[in-house]
Amino acid sequence: MAAEAGSGALRELLLVLVIAGAGLLLAMVAAFGPWHPAAGDVAGAGPVDWHSPTGPLTQPGVS
Repeated sequence: MAAEAGSGALRELLLVLVIAGAGLLLAMVAAFGPWHPAAGDVAGAGPVDWHSPTGPLTQPGVS
């Protein structure tokens, strides 16, 4: 019975390590993959649009 429990525990540990390794591999692909546009590609609009303030500039706490 102890051998059966040890075999199941080893199998579960190997499954956890395989899943963790796959997650690490996916994270590395996402982090180091070519996500930026290449030299010949046309860059699309970014998620943020920068605008200058329209009113007078004031300092915080000063009225």
